[in-house]
Amino acid sequence: MQEKINALRQRINHLNHRYYVDNVSEVPDREFDELLRELTDLETRYPLFRDPDSPTQRVGNDLTTEFRTVKHRFPMRSLANTYSIDEVRDFIESTGAGEFVCELKYDGTAISLTYEDGILTQAVTRGDGIQGDDVTANVRTIKSIPLQLRLTPTPSDHPPPLGSAAKSDPPPTPASGRGFHGAASGP
Repeated sequence: MQEKINALRQRINHLNHRYYVDNVSEVPDREFDELLRELTDLETRYPLFRDPDSPTQRVGNDLTTEFRTVKHRFPMRSLANTYSIDEVRDFIESTGAGEFVCELKYDGTAISLTYEDGILTQAVTRGDGIQGDDVTANVRTIKSIPLQLRLTPTPSDHPPPLGSAAKSDPPPTPASGRGFHGAASGP
């Protein structure tokens, strides 16, 4: 069993290097996730073979010490590696989420954008979902992200994030069709 566990670790470490260093994806995400899940299960069943350097012990978030850390106004939750309706139900139960927005997964980083009175005031990475790095200055240089929204008249001063408005009070929409709060999807 130890040989199988070591072979899985080597394969996953190789795939991680190719993906994160060489920018090459050798296998589909689902196949990678299945390898990682198999290794996690084996390490759980055979704790004697656990290793602190195993790829299962690496924590994934994009927090750094280079930027100011900011707590998210609303948590940026993630379904992570979810491939079945049961896993989606488990996510809903664990978070208590009543309503949410789902997006296709794109490689990159998730950014929460906050606009006040139509002006971009803050851009924060997903980080660990509770807090992230304030990257507002960097995001201001991305041409596809508007620094100012063209708003239609609304009854409220500060609209809620997408998906959080009460059904009886639909969120206002900017003239451009873009949302007030958004995310550039990522892992």
